[in-house]
Amino acid sequence: MLLLAGLGNPGDRYARTRHNIGWMAVEAIAERWRFSPWRSRFHALCCEGQLTTPVGEHRLLLVKPQTFYNESGRAIGEAAKFFKLNPADVVVFHDEIDLAPGRFRMKTGGGAAGNNGVRSTIAALGPDFRRARIGVGHPGDKELVQSHVLSEFHKVDGQWLDPLLTATADALPFVAAGEDERYQAEVLRLAPALKADPRKSLRDSD
Repeated sequence: MLLLAGLGNPGDRYARTRHNIGWMAVEAIAERWRFSPWRSRFHALCCEGQLTTPVGEHRLLLVKPQTFYNESGRAIGEAAKFFKLNPADVVVFHDEIDLAPGRFRMKTGGGAAGNNGVRSTIAALGPDFRRARIGVGHPGDKELVQSHVLSEFHKVDGQWLDPLLTATADALPFVAAGEDERYQAEVLRLAPALKADPRKSLRDSD
């Protein structure tokens, strides 16, 4: 089994915030591949599905922790323990302020880089799980980071956000087969990152 977890906060008020882009990604995956309905398990909302790749059949569990962002590791750790999964069997989708909006990078292992949801997951699993890092940009001042990630995407962000979420779902067979580099490359091929932040372009035209 492969566990795909999306970091985010529960509740309608957070649904379209940058911190919830991990949730958005796993929701797009569930819809694209017609996984089972979401149900409560492991302090999370979970759904399951099957995926066929050239290397065989894969059972996937999607997890949206309900413990709030900074305690995401509690739900992810419980699910991984229940199914006796290794860290390499876990892929965590999360927002990444150190990547420009629309950028996407796969990474295995490493530190938390200030991300409390990733830090919580490291505490539960150790550092060697796989990370799908989705760029949301940096506000330019570390004092503004919290308000930045907890604020909603702007309408103009849809230029990159919607295609990127679709691409993360469409390219899923690569990550299911353990081919993270090919997954990253295919996501970026399907949803090339914008050359400039669309919000900056909008401001410049005012």
